[in-house]
Amino acid sequence: MPFIELQNELNERAALGLLRHRCTLQSPQAPHIMVGGKSYLSFCSNDYLGLANHSQLIAALQQGAQQHGVGAGAAHLVSGHNATHHQLENELASFVGKPAALLFSTGYMANLGVVQALAGKGDTVFADKLNHASLNDAMQLSRATVKRYHHNDMTQLAQLLEQARSGRKLVITDAVFSMDGDLAPLPELLALCEQHDAWLLIDDAHGFGVLGEQGRGSLAHFGIASERVICMATLGKAAGVFGAFVAAEQVVVDTLINNARSYIYTTATPPALASAVLASLQLIANGDELRGHLQRLIAQLRSGLRNLPWSALPSATAIQPLLVGGNQAALNLSAALRERGIWVAAIRPPTVPQGTARLRITLSAAHRAADVTRLTGALHELAQG
Repeated sequence: MPFIELQNELNERAALGLLRHRCTLQSPQAPHIMVGGKSYLSFCSNDYLGLANHSQLIAALQQGAQQHGVGAGAAHLVSGHNATHHQLENELASFVGKPAALLFSTGYMANLGVVQALAGKGDTVFADKLNHASLNDAMQLSRATVKRYHHNDMTQLAQLLEQARSGRKLVITDAVFSMDGDLAPLPELLALCEQHDAWLLIDDAHGFGVLGEQGRGSLAHFGIASERVICMATLGKAAGVFGAFVAAEQVVVDTLINNARSYIYTTATPPALASAVLASLQLIANGDELRGHLQRLIAQLRSGLRNLPWSALPSATAIQPLLVGGNQAALNLSAALRERGIWVAAIRPPTVPQGTARLRITLSAAHRAADVTRLTGALHELAQG
């Protein structure tokens, strides 16, 4: 029976400490969540600015639903492209400093669409080895030649680019790496792309709304601009809503409209969500106080993680990984925190390399200093046995 084979595979995963489970929230996304009727202090949401349950976004979503209905009804290229979608695309493009933007249902679909539309047989995609799974899947599905370089290794990337003599060249990278929290050297990447006539696709899922002036993202953070840069960012993290967008030159966006299968062949997101994101953009632009508070929490957390048996990886972002090592050890530490009413997810292979299982601590501007103190205090207690 095929079911027996599947169950055996699941049993093997469980024995290795790799079986995944879902938790079911009974509350809105916030620093304090309800799971199984119990309250937990949560450090595992990407709601970096605390906007996911913001009253202004809720009101904008309600008003958008009243005005535009619930569903879009069709793909963008059929009859699902609403005026609110169009307005949001224009404002997103302006916000990140690019001529045009295109909405996608998710960041995963955006990355699939861009890579597949711009690279194929005879072309080469160059990828950081710690890129997000969506970029990895995108490059495999593109049928282009794939060259992976060691994490943030510009010397190796330069060598690989030099060896590619024909076809399009597309360099793809996270801006903020989702499991390590560190930043890609975007100025150096752009310089190499300029030198070797390559496109640069930047996945700014964890930088948009948080980094740069007014939260305009990693391009603003580094002060870079180029026609060859394509920026993808998600709208369900710092923006607090749902969806994603790609911002680029108009000719790139037109190419995506015509060739990106994950855009062409899917129903448009509800226009009411676009209304909520429009409200979110205003909060992000005026959110310097939120970002300042978040930076103070990051500094407090990093200070509190010193002198532990587990290593805090070098990160200046809201993603603060605590390297544990073994799968079961990471699960045990996560469970011990949960017993103390603190929810931090254990991240294990294949999401991260073998032997690097970790707690992925994520901070939000909605957290208080007392929340961080509670977490670091619990970790020090557990470290003492």
